[in-house]
Amino acid sequence: MRFRYLGLLPVILFTGTVCLAQTNQITSVEDFKPASSNQPGKQYPQVNSEGLVRASISAPQAQKVQLDIGGVRYDLVKDDKGVWTGDSRPQDEGFHYYQLNIDGAQVPDPGSMFFYGASRWGSGIEIPAKDQEFYALKNVPHGQVRENLYFSEITQAWRRCFVYTPPDYDKNVSYRYPVLYLQHGMGEDETGWPVQGKTNLILDNLIAEKKAVPMIIVMDKGYASKPNQAQNPAGPSRGSGGISTFEEVLINEIIPMIDVTYRTLTDRGHRAMAGLSMGANQTIQITMNNLDRFAYIGGFSGTSNFPNTTEIDPVTFMNGKFKDGEALNRQIKVFWLGLGTKEPDPFPGSVGAFRAMLDKQGIKYVYYESQGTAHEWLTWRRDLFQFAQLLFK
Repeated sequence: MRFRYLGLLPVILFTGTVCLAQTNQITSVEDFKPASSNQPGKQYPQVNSEGLVRASISAPQAQKVQLDIGGVRYDLVKDDKGVWTGDSRPQDEGFHYYQLNIDGAQVPDPGSMFFYGASRWGSGIEIPAKDQEFYALKNVPHGQVRENLYFSEITQAWRRCFVYTPPDYDKNVSYRYPVLYLQHGMGEDETGWPVQGKTNLILDNLIAEKKAVPMIIVMDKGYASKPNQAQNPAGPSRGSGGISTFEEVLINEIIPMIDVTYRTLTDRGHRAMAGLSMGANQTIQITMNNLDRFAYIGGFSGTSNFPNTTEIDPVTFMNGKFKDGEALNRQIKVFWLGLGTKEPDPFPGSVGAFRAMLDKQGIKYVYYESQGTAHEWLTWRRDLFQFAQLLFK
């Protein structure tokens, strides 16, 4: 097996709770605190030490209110003032999208900040993780996340990307930096990594501890389509309303724009790409089609064969891009694959089939497992934390 295994993070354990099915109530430790993801001054939602979420909303005229989180709905109970309150069962550590269901209508929780996920703006909540220090806001030098608006001639539309620049970027004006292009997943957008992913805090902390090389990180929207282009519902990386042309936009517009606008190192040895889920699929497709431009590849919870879990023929797969393992080992400096230990099907099977193909071809790669996490942002934060430490060294 030609890979390095990084099992660096502790297994996440939850304290048990007792569920009273006949009353639909959940016993819990009464140490609830407002979530860190709340709007300023809002007391709900709250989280306790067991990972239970307590939601509360005033809706005097409502007939039924539920908390919808983790694919399960929990009934809330109304008091004599018309305030509905109730608890979920324990949730996995990390970030979760959720919503309230009020008389059948799905609505955001007015106590939560809003995040773009599941193809909509809605509520999200942080369940404190035992290893949250690596993405915590600390008293260290901080970089900037800059918003870049640009017009794409390929899509004939305005687009936006966010660019992280490291702490000394505006001080050391003669220094040039390597670049990581970092992509979000399906149903999310370019706000995913800078907001839910906490990219800037992860890199600020790594750079302060001298565990990562100062780098620029570009976070763009992974959807792109040409005007009047035919729709392709089967394409996992298609743009909204059309076949994805994101690779063309990235190679011909985004990278040249970044190299002109920022002080970058423009050779392939100083350029990386990574992504989560859909973004992992895009990353492997794009980098393998453009190895003259990229030397570092990161797939977080996804591969270019998704959702296929069967044996991959390297001679025919991606037009034989993986058939010459020795050549790829000379070209690719780091090939990274990451997966949470609680990921649902078909992700383990798809990644497993891809790894088996790499092993068969003798292609070197790093495989990392995030203990106790599923297809969610704590998995991907950990991936970035580990992956960034291997880049450009």
